[in-house]
Amino acid sequence: MIEEGKYAVIHYTGTFTNGEVFDSSVDGDPFEFLVGSGQVIPGFDAAVRDMKIDEEKDVFISADDGYGQYDESLVYHFPIDQVQGQFTPEVGMTIGLQLEDGRQMPATITEIGADAITVDMNHPLAGKDLNFRIKLLEVNDEAKYGYGECGCGCGDDSCSTC
Repeated sequence: MIEEGKYAVIHYTGTFTNGEVFDSSVDGDPFEFLVGSGQVIPGFDAAVRDMKIDEEKDVFISADDGYGQYDESLVYHFPIDQVQGQFTPEVGMTIGLQLEDGRQMPATITEIGADAITVDMNHPLAGKDLNFRIKLLEVNDEAKYGYGECGCGCGDDSCSTC
């Protein structure tokens, strides 16, 4: 069992239930995270905690133990004139929305109309059951491979939603 506060170094491949790969570290650098820090989804953290070095395993993570269920209340519509002077919106573009408490949250532009844009603040993997093939490479007391760099496949370089 890997102790909380240790750095796990892994290779992984994430797939949807239909087998489509949504992210993988296998052909690149390994992914490193601080066990128990909340940097990765709860089901992923729990799966890795039980592993031994060089062990490989397949893990199913339901949406509830992953990025949560898709929440329609996180879809917003804004008048297009609120953004046109700041940038040119494009469908698929990720923008930062400032919350009332000052935090920035990523949102994806999903629709652009004549008068309004629609943005979705759900994580791109929300509502999806996920499968992971994981291989534990190392367990370390300190970061060695760039802890803090996002590797979840969500496209959010800040990892604020991963």
